Amino acid sequence: MGALSLVKPNVHLVNVASRQMMFHVPTSSLFELEGVSRELIELFSTQGQVTAHMIRDRFQGRYAADDVMETIEELKSLKVLSDGGVVQINHSPQAVKNFPLTTIVLNTNTGCNLSCTYCYKEDLTTPSKGDKMSYETAVQSVEMLLKESPNQRQYNVVFFGGEPLTNMPLIREVVAYCEARFADLESDVSFTMTTNATLLTEELIEWFNEHRFGITISMDGPKAMHDKNRITVGGQGTYEVVKHKVGLLLSRYNARPVGCRVTLTSGITDVEAIFKHLHHDLGFAEVGFGPVTSGDITAFNLSADEMLEVFAGMKRLGREYLKAALEHRNFGFGNMHQLMTDLHEGNKKQLPCGAGVGLLAVDTKGGINLCHRFTGSELPTFGDVTEGINKPQLSAFVEQRLDRSNTGCETCRIRNICSGGCYHESYAKYGDASVPSYHYCDLLRDWIDFGVEVYSHIMLENPAFFDTYVSPRRSS
Repeated sequence: MGALSLVKPNVHLVNVASRQMMFHVPTSSLFELEGVSRELIELFSTQGQVTAHMIRDRFQGRYAADDVMETIEELKSLKVLSDGGVVQINHSPQAVKNFPLTTIVLNTNTGCNLSCTYCYKEDLTTPSKGDKMSYETAVQSVEMLLKESPNQRQYNVVFFGGEPLTNMPLIREVVAYCEARFADLESDVSFTMTTNATLLTEELIEWFNEHRFGITISMDGPKAMHDKNRITVGGQGTYEVVKHKVGLLLSRYNARPVGCRVTLTSGITDVEAIFKHLHHDLGFAEVGFGPVTSGDITAFNLSADEMLEVFAGMKRLGREYLKAALEHRNFGFGNMHQLMTDLHEGNKKQLPCGAGVGLLAVDTKGGINLCHRFTGSELPTFGDVTEGINKPQLSAFVEQRLDRSNTGCETCRIRNICSGGCYHESYAKYGDASVPSYHYCDLLRDWIDFGVEVYSHIMLENPAFFDTYVSPRRSS
């Protein structure tokens, strides 16, 4: 046996009480290190190269030679140890020819009845002046979805805006079309929507309940925080009306859990107070936070110090999540719940999300966009629903993101969870959606390291939590 060395980009060690866990980066899997495996990793972690003589000195008389060699071979097969040869730690760049769509996002109207100060939508206007998607364009979008991915069991149609409720006639027509169309194909279709809630009525809530919509409400916390940015066209705060409509929704809606999406901007960093109000006081099933770090209007971007404050608060919420999990209780912290889902399912993301491959967004004129964030932006579209996807153009974009060589992602330990970060953040920050989002890598690494530690505690002390609360999350 020649000299061996540790493949550091493939290993992340976590200590949980007196137990040591190894997060295996290539597979996003977790292994407990015991006995010979633990001592081997300790040895390789402190030595650049380890020879057969060093292994004999360390283990002879304490472990059977066959056990040591078997463990070494297992670690080599996991690409944790290398015998000097080149160890491939990322997938080889690959050609992308197919786009297995399962989700289509319909931008129902560029208009919105609010005028949120931080809104990223470049084409936003009032509802009456907005461009509304036509029924024909919506149907063509659905048919494109089916053409690209026939014979799937489950599809998802997402309604977005502007404010989607400003084009309810279209939503009703599309739902009726899809329910008949997908029933004929013996496939299931689900509908989801993000709304500011201000236009909700009892009748609409009953209709959404009947059609089992997945509903997410945009709300930024208690009154002072929410009213800072989420205002009417006339400049008035919207907290009171949103709170009233949320109460109406949560008291009547039982088809699926209702979540809340919070946008964190400069000066709004107290995630614990926001979570407490939205989850405990108002009753949202799950609350997720989206920090603004690269918006076009720099005044709304969180500073470096504010980002530290946000992530510190998120970790404190994460510890509450852990406490609840060990007591076999659900704790609706969306960011932690998503991270637990990724770790538990062993998600190995070659791309940061499904945008551009499993998901595409259609703007009001039928243009095909990476996701809802890009509709109305200056980023060129990737075809249209009449002519179809411009596959060479979209393939080139996706293939560029798949190739991690000569990027900061190449050897990063969170490369298969973060996978370079949000396309739109890169577009807003650097003017190029194809480059990784480098501006808060250290914070993300620390956050995911923390998540691995939380996951390890739960797996060791209450693994049933995942079957009860994490695995069913996708279907809800």
